[in-house]
Amino acid sequence: METQPRPFQLVVLGASGFTGQFVTEEVAREQVSPGRSSRLPWAVAGRCREKLQRVLERAALRLGRPTLPSEVGTIICDITNPASLDEMAKQAAVVLNCVGPYRFYGEPVVKACIENGTSCIDICGEPQFLELMYWKYHEKAAEKGVYIVGSSGFDSIPADLGVIYTRNKMNGTLTAVESFLTVHSGPEGMCIHDGTWKSAIYGFGDQSNLKKLRNESNLKPVPIVGPKLKRRWPISYCRELNSYSIPFMGADVSVVRRTQRYLHENLEESPVQYAAYVTVGGITSVIKLMFAGLFFLFFVKFGIGRQLLIKFPWLFSFGYFSKQGPTQKQIDASSFTMTFFGQGYSQGFGPDKNKPNIRICTQVKGPEAGYVATPIAMVQAALTLLSDASDLPKAGGVFTPGAAFSRTKLIDRLNQRGIEFSVISSSEV
Repeated sequence: METQPRPFQLVVLGASGFTGQFVTEEVAREQVSPGRSSRLPWAVAGRCREKLQRVLERAALRLGRPTLPSEVGTIICDITNPASLDEMAKQAAVVLNCVGPYRFYGEPVVKACIENGTSCIDICGEPQFLELMYWKYHEKAAEKGVYIVGSSGFDSIPADLGVIYTRNKMNGTLTAVESFLTVHSGPEGMCIHDGTWKSAIYGFGDQSNLKKLRNESNLKPVPIVGPKLKRRWPISYCRELNSYSIPFMGADVSVVRRTQRYLHENLEESPVQYAAYVTVGGITSVIKLMFAGLFFLFFVKFGIGRQLLIKFPWLFSFGYFSKQGPTQKQIDASSFTMTFFGQGYSQGFGPDKNKPNIRICTQVKGPEAGYVATPIAMVQAALTLLSDASDLPKAGGVFTPGAAFSRTKLIDRLNQRGIEFSVISSSEV
């Protein structure tokens, strides 16, 4: 990475957006954490000085630090103005990009960061954007020695590092993992800001281009070790968790597969097959979700349908998404658990004709996923870029979290901040 001193170690771009304000608060919290020997110089960036000021005042109030707004730099820049993005990038060692949907607003930031020797982290859950940035910019980023790390929020640090953690804890070769996400909400239920909803609408509406991108990339398949992981039915029952589950539609599978390809091709590690599911509780929830899913998949195919979905998120998502986002009470009462069931072979026991003879179950647990766990993951990923430089991939480039951080202390950092990785059970069969 760039060695010249820059005025700011971290810059939060889009700090006045819904997620950006939580990321801002998390950086402010980290700046005075007990383990830190010196203050972290940082700034917020966006289009409107007044809004940025309000976000800093809100963080100051919530953290009981009245002097905070005067301690943080402010950079005015606009996604549509490349010169202003260049100016912003020149002042930062790492940019935390919170401006989505990334398919519309992400690329100018990646470009400005690479051109100005600045590393960049985002919290994108859009496979098409993430994969396109790799194909367009990986080599340029490597030449400049900068790290562009996508999906460093809830999508997809728990899944991606959860698979790596499971592999590291298995006494042998891990060959396949299924993960099950369970979201716990309090008495007031759960809600997600409609920015995530919009990203999903545009993503599903443009699936043909993602397929086209993958076909054109012409990658040779990653070898399958051990028996092929079978896909579950669209609605299946998970005995161990006593719950119905459906496939998880986020970016996790795309991200984990890209990580496994990187680890296999660059570090000669045995690739792990992966499938992701989300638990939905009992049969009533299954029926409700089926209707929501069918509505969504029907409307997302047409321009007018997409406009309706965007205009009325609350109605079409049965109250799960809204333009206001969750209340503080909803956030405080929510948490997540991601359970990983892995299988593989003990040392000296090969996959040829043998059935897997080890099973392992691990978990990643954390606070509310979107606006507490995501800022923690993003900020710790950024700090890992700054402080674990010798454990990062040798050259820069465009990376998944697992590819960038598999040899760093990021899992330890997350454990200390409430995103906990643990082994539940491990046994030879």
